[in-house]
Amino acid sequence: MAVLQLEEITMEFGGLRALDLVDIKVEEQQIYGIIGPNGAGKTTLFNIITGIYLPTGGKVIFKDCLLNKMHPWDVARQGIGRTFQNIRLFNKLSVLDNVRVGSHGVSKSGFFGSMLGLPSSRREEKMIVEKAEHLLELVGLGEKKLEYADNLAYGEQRRLEIARAMALNPSLLLLDEPAAGMNSTEKVELMDLIWKIRNEMQLTIILVEHDMNLVMNICEQIAVLDYGRKIADGPPEVVKNDERVIQSYLGAEA
Repeated sequence: MAVLQLEEITMEFGGLRALDLVDIKVEEQQIYGIIGPNGAGKTTLFNIITGIYLPTGGKVIFKDCLLNKMHPWDVARQGIGRTFQNIRLFNKLSVLDNVRVGSHGVSKSGFFGSMLGLPSSRREEKMIVEKAEHLLELVGLGEKKLEYADNLAYGEQRRLEIARAMALNPSLLLLDEPAAGMNSTEKVELMDLIWKIRNEMQLTIILVEHDMNLVMNICEQIAVLDYGRKIADGPPEVVKNDERVIQSYLGAEA
C-alpha cells in the first residue's frame, strides 16, 4: 500500500524550475532513497512534502490526504517527521529536553492547562518524559539525557535529531543527509539504527543521502534526480546499473 504519492511535482523559483514533473510512490514500511548531484532538487522535494514550500504544480498525497496547502505544523500532526541537512538542535537544552520539545508538537494540553498544572496536563507531561527517555534509549543516548546537546559528538547529535523527529509519533520519517560528516564507524551504526527504528517503530523512511555505500545497502527502492527530473526509480541493483544514472551521478568508476 502506498503511504506517500508525489504526482507530477513541479517547483519554480523566479522562473528557475527546481523540480519538473516528479512522480514518486513510497510503500508502507519501505526504506526509500532519493539520490542525485547537488542542486538536483532533493531537499526541495523534502520541503514540499513537509509543507515548507507550496509546489507550483502537482499533488502530495499522504495516506489519501492531500497535503499541498497544509502548514508545516499540520503536516507534522498528520504523521510526518523529518531531520535537516544542517543539524538544528537546541544546544543549550538538555538531550532529554530536545526530545521533549518534539513531543509537544503533538501534545493535547494547551497553554493554560500547563500553566495551571491541571491533572490531565501533568499526566501528559509524565508520558512525554517517559516516551523521550525510551526514544533516547532506542538511539543509544539514554545515558546522556541530562547533558547539553552541544556537548554531544557529531554523530550523537545526528541521532538526537532522529529521536526528536520520532517524538512527533510519525508514521513517515524523512532523513535529510543523516550520514553527512560521519566517519565510517558512525555510518555503520546509523544503518543499524535506521533498520532498528523501521522494524521496531514500523515506520516508513525516506532518506536523501550522498553516501552510496549506505544508500545501496539500506534502501529497498531508490529514485534518482538530476536537474529536477527523475531519471531512474527502482531497486538498488537496477538503479546502480542504469546508464543514465552512471553518466549523470555515479560516474564510470561505479
